[in-house]
Amino acid sequence: MNFSKGEVLYVNKPLHWTSFNVVNRIRWKIKKTLKLKKIKVGHAGTLDPLATGVMIICTGKATKLIESYQYQTKEYIATLELGATTPCFDKELPIDATYPVEHITPEMVDSVIPTFVGEIWQVPPVYSAVKVDGKRAYDYAREGQEIDLKPKLLVIDEIEVLDFSLPYLKIRVVCSKGTYIRALARDIGQALQSGAHLAALERTRIGEIRLENCMEINELIDYIEKEMLKDKNIAGEPADFIKK
Repeated sequence: MNFSKGEVLYVNKPLHWTSFNVVNRIRWKIKKTLKLKKIKVGHAGTLDPLATGVMIICTGKATKLIESYQYQTKEYIATLELGATTPCFDKELPIDATYPVEHITPEMVDSVIPTFVGEIWQVPPVYSAVKVDGKRAYDYAREGQEIDLKPKLLVIDEIEVLDFSLPYLKIRVVCSKGTYIRALARDIGQALQSGAHLAALERTRIGEIRLENCMEINELIDYIEKEMLKDKNIAGEPADFIKK
């Protein structure tokens, strides 16, 4: 095993952790365990703090693979809370408006959801890392400044309704790079003549890598500490740390 040459790790991101927290924790453990001064570690696709699920972490020269992973299809399980919105479109900030939901029927949901499949234009959330004039959109939002975010063309391959029980709508989404599920929740709420925000989000797949292939963060950290140390002086081919 050779982290400088490149390894690929599959992690189930914990709730409330940022993607940076995950990368930083793994980098710190590798450096400490293998007594390295510096090691490249990056991830292939950000997850919001309130989201969980598949994260692909690349080290060393394998960080060159990050872009190829980012362009792979992603799958999510999203729970929308209908009838209420928040500024960031999830539960990280308090509800800022409420809307009626009594008119929303299963038939209405079944007619609205297919309209979001295929190529769609989506306006990113103001609380996002999209850059406007060299500055992150969320920085403008936190300063109370209004900005005009341009819609982006993206592809939704599939949306499946898994459960509908007011005020909650649970869906499975298969989509392309650049899709904001928070923004999709906003748009579905509007299409249902109401409002909506994300109550929960789990990324279940990136390409062929599924949630069941991922290690829990503590499991991976323990593995690095207990198993990798004995191999630190053995050069090997890049490997995928995949849970079988």
